[in-house]
Amino acid sequence: MIAVDVPPGLRDLFFPGDLWARLSTLGPLTDRLTADTTIAVTSWSSRPVDAETLASAPRLGLVAHTGATLRPYATDAAWDHGVRFTQAGAAMAHAVAEQALALTLALLHRVHRFDHALRTGVAWEAAKQAPPRRELRDCPVGVIGASRTGRAYVRLVRALGARVSVTDPYLGPEEAAELGVQVVPLDELLAGSRVVALHAPVLPETRGLLGARELSRLQPGAVLVNTARSALVDMPALYQLVRTEHVDAALDVFDEEPLPVDHPLRALPNVLLTPHEAGGTLEARRRAGEIVIAEIARFLGGRALEHEVTPAAMVRMG
Repeated sequence: MIAVDVPPGLRDLFFPGDLWARLSTLGPLTDRLTADTTIAVTSWSSRPVDAETLASAPRLGLVAHTGATLRPYATDAAWDHGVRFTQAGAAMAHAVAEQALALTLALLHRVHRFDHALRTGVAWEAAKQAPPRRELRDCPVGVIGASRTGRAYVRLVRALGARVSVTDPYLGPEEAAELGVQVVPLDELLAGSRVVALHAPVLPETRGLLGARELSRLQPGAVLVNTARSALVDMPALYQLVRTEHVDAALDVFDEEPLPVDHPLRALPNVLLTPHEAGGTLEARRRAGEIVIAEIARFLGGRALEHEVTPAAMVRMG
């Protein structure tokens, strides 16, 4: 029995008609975990696989998560029970990287400032008085985190001629050479980049990675793009910085979501905001469904899972 614990609207995106038909060939489908459930398909609204869950679904052997991070769902009780976990984070990497590229270009060309000025009634000629605009070609871009999304972003910006530096303790010389990037310390990256893009997971060592001291190293006129996690940044410190218009920023993630309607970030002309939807393209949702189906088929066939997450792997994942 396969329990598809995904809200109907989202389920239709992950598993449109043809994919739902393919999923149904792998076993009987239900929308909740029962005593007969052996496989669970989960989403962001799913509850943790804890002792209580396992008491109601004692035969559970595989959790196939349609998202990326498994931290809210994979518990010690699940590992001890022998439950295996797999996830579809790879499906979203290109979508998030594309949005990060779009935000990068918008910031460099000050599109957000022009839009804000015209929408708030600024006179035509006055609306043109944005800070200097820059091109991505030959632009020094700093990427924090050589994750799947980070690497996809690197490939996109390099294709447009950017010069890329990366900070990531796990990126070795050979991989850096293959990506065409230079590995540098964080402080050097911040001071030397016109664009800083965050693509790191939230780990104990990355939480609050960019505090007031680090943010102060950004050069005047630099732009910051965060489509990863808000916990990587001291958000109050970032607000104090952007309100001076020392830098521009594009944010898809926030400490409080939904972002309150009266949040001061909403009023700033030099900040571009999106509602944590960078990975939500139709293509990415379908790819996630395809990954889940393939992983379930491998599990049922006794084959190795391609996207399995083990307790050891969780150490490096957000």
